[in-house]
Amino acid sequence: MANMSEQPLIVGRVVGDVLDNFRPTIRMSITYNNRPVCNGLEIYPSAITNNPRVEVQGGDLRSFFTLVMTDPDVPGPSDPYLREHLHWMVTDIPGTTDATFGREVVSYEMPRPNIGIHRFVFVLFKQRRRQILVNYPPSSRDHFNTRSFAAENDLGIPVAAVFFNSQRETAARRR
Repeated sequence: MANMSEQPLIVGRVVGDVLDNFRPTIRMSITYNNRPVCNGLEIYPSAITNNPRVEVQGGDLRSFFTLVMTDPDVPGPSDPYLREHLHWMVTDIPGTTDATFGREVVSYEMPRPNIGIHRFVFVLFKQRRRQILVNYPPSSRDHFNTRSFAAENDLGIPVAAVFFNSQRETAARRR
């Protein structure tokens, strides 16, 4: 039985499409322009042009984390043949601060969904040591695989995940 923090990830098919089932053990808060992100929230692309503030709560001075942000619905949710698209990667995030103090391996790329409603997933892994990544940065942001990335880099299962939805803004919506 999933607990309350896992349920939206299951309903939103993040568990299954991006991650295997896991139990969150660390609290991660994400904000865009001081607006908190919660699972399933819809955010327009115009509100997410710059990277968010990501805070890790529950770590200590000896722990470090890796954050990845992906879109599993590229180019569109009905045929996501480029799944997953890597939007951001930060490693060596100290356990007592936010992602701006980590090492940005792949720079933030603003989400630009063209077809349908896309899920944008933030996944946090606790590192076993300071991170030296295998084959990173990747030659392409497409066809990223969060599970494979975690296995190749000895990250284990995620400790936290949050996702939001976004879709293309029409002229009528921008008013």
